[in-house]
Amino acid sequence: MTNPEVPTKWRNLLADFPEFQAGYNGVLPEASRESPLNYLPKMPLSMGRQSRNVTDRYIQIPDEVLALYRLYRPTPLKRARNFERSLNTGAKIYVKFEGQNISGSHKLNSAIAQAYYYKNAGVEHLVTGTGAGQWGSAIAYACSHFGLKCTIFMPRVSLQQKPQRKTMMELFGATVYESPSNVTQLGRRINSESPDKLGSLAIATGEALEMVTSGNKRQFAVGSGENHVLLHQTIIGEEAKWQLEQLGEWPDSIYACMGAGSNFAGISFPFLCDENGRPMPDCVAAEPMACPKITRGMYAYTATDFSGTTPIARMMTLGTDYEAPGIHAGGLRYHGTSPFLSSLYQLGIFRGVALPQRQVFATAINFARCEGILPAPESAHALAAAAQEFANKPEEKTCLINISGMGYHDLAGYAEYAAGTMDDGILKDAEIDRSLAALQAAQARFESAVNEPEMAAESR
Repeated sequence: MTNPEVPTKWRNLLADFPEFQAGYNGVLPEASRESPLNYLPKMPLSMGRQSRNVTDRYIQIPDEVLALYRLYRPTPLKRARNFERSLNTGAKIYVKFEGQNISGSHKLNSAIAQAYYYKNAGVEHLVTGTGAGQWGSAIAYACSHFGLKCTIFMPRVSLQQKPQRKTMMELFGATVYESPSNVTQLGRRINSESPDKLGSLAIATGEALEMVTSGNKRQFAVGSGENHVLLHQTIIGEEAKWQLEQLGEWPDSIYACMGAGSNFAGISFPFLCDENGRPMPDCVAAEPMACPKITRGMYAYTATDFSGTTPIARMMTLGTDYEAPGIHAGGLRYHGTSPFLSSLYQLGIFRGVALPQRQVFATAINFARCEGILPAPESAHALAAAAQEFANKPEEKTCLINISGMGYHDLAGYAEYAAGTMDDGILKDAEIDRSLAALQAAQARFESAVNEPEMAAESR
């Protein structure tokens, strides 16, 4: 089922949860005192307003952005009947496939919007970090379209697993560095201390932020987690909602993988707080056991990047010191998740499930054989979570799954699984406990620093 018209508005869930923004704004000024460089990435006022808008449930998509969306949108919604039969389930499983655009993933939805807003604000150079290359490919393409220079840092382990992603970004004119690199102070320090460091999105982000501070008319573009990014991705759910309505369907459950949160928010937000009073679906965030920030992390104040140069934000996290194993779902190795999504998790709006790598790949291969779509390893977590939930159950539930990217850049991972050399990518409990202990200590220091001015004021 395909909508002949691309939605013209993004769904702004902040309007339904304004209390989050009130609390978030109150924390940032105090938190930033913990930051060595006190660096807050600057975004155009247009996107800043989007990130803080608690009034408008819908925000108009600019015409120029909409025109580019129409090059690949609407994306297909498909009932996965063969997959249903393979699971021996009574559930009706619908999949929304975001992997058919030039970048191969949902990331293009925000990349186009951000490049548009930054260009109009006079920025000439965007710098970013990318976990597995989906965001890097998307922002490289968007920068090319709008005539912006683009520099991208990609974790060493992911770049070595997916070298073709670097080629793709460079085809669009981007400069790509393996992270930790030797072009930033942060990268050189890490390489000196730990030459075999796998790299992470937190480190790549830290390097990107350092580069931004050393030049004019350059800014950092974030691929996930921030409110404006979640907003841009809601075009996914808006389309899926219309498509399901044409079939007389409403989802009982929604599944999406969870990294920093953009594709999960994109598919789920339009189905929450429904204007027509329809029930809130059971929303499930699927994450790897290698990086279980939802299922095993803390709700704590922490830096969003490894260098600690950004203001501290409250999120579900394993801490910035946490280094996940080098699983093939590189987009899910980030230590934390969106502050807004984390607050919704605290309210019980969604739940999380963690999965081992081999189970994810087994499900992905079964799905590809059944439906003719090879999913990215990240997206395969959502499929595996749904399969685990509905296999051999006769109940007639309606399930919606977001396949946020295609897997053709991940064939090395599929080959590893087929050869029987893949492990489950599960870090030892001791390593997670060590990171959480460090996070808890940092949390105590932060709370003490925040309370000091209040205590001083009371004593006066």
